Amino acid sequence: MPDADPIPSSATERAGLRADCGNCFGLCCVALTLTASADFAVDKEAGTPCSHLRDDFRCGIHTRLRSAGFPGCTVYDCFGAGQKVSQHTYGGRDWRREPDTAGQMFQVFPVMRQLHELLWYLTESLGLPAAAPLHPQLRASLETTEDLTLSPPGDLAELDVSAHREQIAALLLRTSELVRAAGHPRKKRSHRGADLIGARLRGADLRGADLRGAFLIAADLRGADLRQADVIGADFRDTELSGADLTDALFLTQAQLNAAKGNAATRIPGSLVRPSHWSDGRRAGPA
Repeated sequence: MPDADPIPSSATERAGLRADCGNCFGLCCVALTLTASADFAVDKEAGTPCSHLRDDFRCGIHTRLRSAGFPGCTVYDCFGAGQKVSQHTYGGRDWRREPDTAGQMFQVFPVMRQLHELLWYLTESLGLPAAAPLHPQLRASLETTEDLTLSPPGDLAELDVSAHREQIAALLLRTSELVRAAGHPRKKRSHRGADLIGARLRGADLRGADLRGAFLIAADLRGADLRQADVIGADFRDTELSGADLTDALFLTQAQLNAAKGNAATRIPGSLVRPSHWSDGRRAGPA
């Protein structure tokens, strides 16, 4: 173990990595492109405010987004980038009162979002005892990434965030390999990037599995065991997770849970919140 205590992954340490819409200038409702689909009812170009965005930067249909044809909005998670850009990077100056900031602000927001997502993964990694050999590198990467989030707007707009993300990705992969090898020494078949759309995996033992970037759209994972499975980048849209165990799934995010289907019997990490649209039924185990 390193001399310094690992950064814990408690709610306190991750508070700044959770969306606080009340302190954001509705950036996800303006800066992002929307494409008419099952996720969004309309097309909207980046930089154009959503027609439902109110003058106070709140959503006018927040309580009925899904029924109004905007389930994609309920899935999206900025990892706290919205309030960081609004209140820190631009010091509370909003794009409506100071329109000259708009273009750059909308360019900075997706960069900040990627940096905050990396902070989420790095913070989680530093709370994993099996990854102790990598803690010094993880800590250094976290500090570097935090420093980048504090950069002036112009520097953030020009940041090659893809290159930085690639460096972190290699470290997160090594972290995953250490943790999964320690908990599940028997090597399992890799499902990295696999097409598992609609796959029937009810009750499957996926402990310690490599599901990085897997397409699990509409897959049946009811009652499946995904403890310590690496799910970074996995597509969980309409994935059935009722009764599944994701207690310590690696690199699981709120957005992935929001995109999936589950119920009260689905076990999730304590750092995440059970989506409000999940059912309350508890019958979900293996057939």
